[in-house]
Amino acid sequence: MAKTLFDKVWDAHVVTEIPGGNQVLYIDRHLIHEVTSPQAFNGLRRRGLPLLRKDRIVATADHNVPTIDQHLPIREPLGAKQVQMLTDNCKEFDVDLYGLGHPYQGIVHVIGPELGITRPGVTMVCGDSHTSTHGAFGAVAFGIGTSQVEQVMATQCLLLTKPKKMRINVEGDLARGVTAKDLILYVISQLGTGGGTGYFVEYAGSAVRALSMEGRMTVCNMSIEMGARGGLIAPDQTTFDYLAGREFSPRGQDWEAAVAYWKTLTTDADAHFDVEHTYRAEDITPMVTYGTNPGMGMGVKESIPVSSDIHGDASIQKAMKYMDLEAGKPLEQMPIDYVFIGSCTNSRIEDLRAVVGLIGDRKVADSVTAIVVPGSQQVSKQAIAEGLDKKLIAAGFQFREAGCSACLGMNEDKVPAGKYCVSTSNRNFEGRQGPGARTILASPLTAAAAAITGRVTDVRELLIEHV
Repeated sequence: MAKTLFDKVWDAHVVTEIPGGNQVLYIDRHLIHEVTSPQAFNGLRRRGLPLLRKDRIVATADHNVPTIDQHLPIREPLGAKQVQMLTDNCKEFDVDLYGLGHPYQGIVHVIGPELGITRPGVTMVCGDSHTSTHGAFGAVAFGIGTSQVEQVMATQCLLLTKPKKMRINVEGDLARGVTAKDLILYVISQLGTGGGTGYFVEYAGSAVRALSMEGRMTVCNMSIEMGARGGLIAPDQTTFDYLAGREFSPRGQDWEAAVAYWKTLTTDADAHFDVEHTYRAEDITPMVTYGTNPGMGMGVKESIPVSSDIHGDASIQKAMKYMDLEAGKPLEQMPIDYVFIGSCTNSRIEDLRAVVGLIGDRKVADSVTAIVVPGSQQVSKQAIAEGLDKKLIAAGFQFREAGCSACLGMNEDKVPAGKYCVSTSNRNFEGRQGPGARTILASPLTAAAAAITGRVTDVRELLIEHV
């Protein structure tokens, strides 16, 4: 029987079938952080249960950590408490912890791939919705709730219903200035935030295959923003080259055996998908969001829609009120206040290189506060080795320490109420970056262009100046 990539990985991990359609799925890798793990550890204590496979768990501190002076005690009370609880729990249960100060510390969805913990063909979970990031390697990876975090700790399994299957093909070549972030924002704008509900998505097509691993991670990261359970991309030579030599990647004969298996992880030619969509790469331009969910996106030169079959007119009106924008008007040239380059979506070394490449000798506009937050200590170290930090600082950016930062209004890096922030993160919900903050999602290139001009800008115009 022909199988999709998703079928091959999922079915290989089914422990048993449960009457009524559910399945018990074995989990290979479990990533945890300081926000969604304390309750799970407490649940184990209440039940007197040990960790079943502590060797399958990796912990880090990322969500509620400061990005300035990480060597000092955390000033924010909740963040300090959560990080201390993670430290204490990992010590008590003997779990590997990459906490503040550790050379492997960083955003959980950045460190997994860069350390070689993320691999093709595995099942991965984390108490974080953007676990779908790891699907870029051909893994079945998805976010889980805190009660499920406890289940995995105790049993290394989850009771689940197998999702339906969707394939999204993007064919052709992305134009200059159009990135993986623009690709996924475009797809979500076409399908809406509920278009993937109930599905696991495989991304395919020539435009997807041409992406770097960093770009593929960006695409899979935002699968959840269209309601999908997760997203994945078939592993290929790009995948193998990325993983070769990583800290925890296989070595020697184990590597050869692993690659031989990974090469089998493709969708069979006659495999069935429940739904399939195809888009043309040449239709995609630099994207920005105008509303309060990631599906409210448009090309930077377009005008905000007056009505929408996908979102509904009431949702558009509500979003316009919160964003203090007017439907029918463009966003291009609108003044902005903040720029945030970071998050598990766009904080890797490739993202920082792209920003520095665009900036050149330009400076951040006087009216803009712009921060760059590397996704991990390793990204930061590499950026410093390449001199990217000095170039960013010289241009007027703040170069911070690793963490989730201004992606979410949980730590100290909040955007003030009423201010507009062009952000490379994944969500633009009301208050996501701080109470009353107004978020415009965009690619690192578009965000850097906004930082330079002080306005929402078509980055292609700045690229022309480089020619």
